[in-house]
Formats: sequence, C-alpha cells, structure tokens
Amino acid sequence: MQIKVKYFAMLREQTGKKEEQINTDARNPLELYAELSKKYQLKADLKHLMVAINEKYATFDSSICDRDTVVFIPPVAGG
Repeated sequence: MQIKVKYFAMLREQTGKKEEQINTDARNPLELYAELSKKYQLKADLKHLMVAINEKYATFDSSICDRDTVVFIPPVAGG
C-alpha cells in the first residue's frame, strides 16, 4: 500500500525530507517507524514520539490503510 509520511523537527533533519510517499507492507505506525528507522537510522525513541493518522492522534498499534497520511511527532523544545 502507499502511505504519505510527514516529518517534523529532528525527524525532518534525520531524513532530509519534509514528506514522502512510500510503498509499505506495514500494518501500523509501529511497523512503519521500524521500517523508516532502518532506512534512515532514525534516533527518536518511541517513548517520546506521538503519531497521527489522517490528522487525528493515534496509537502505535492503530491500523493504517492505503493512502493514509502518517505523521510522527517528536517533542519540541522552546524557550
């Protein structure tokens, strides 16, 4: 299936991309993040990430479907 993945903050820096369309067999954000971690050597710990599917917060075991948009949201520091 084809999924759009959007990256923010440190994940954008690590991937060098704002977003991308990928073909994947991942069934949920956990499997998708594992796949992307191997591809880009992502360093964000899942304990510190949030995930959204189609602009709604989700859990890492939520199902993803063809043409969904998945966003991994790292913590953001401000000051």
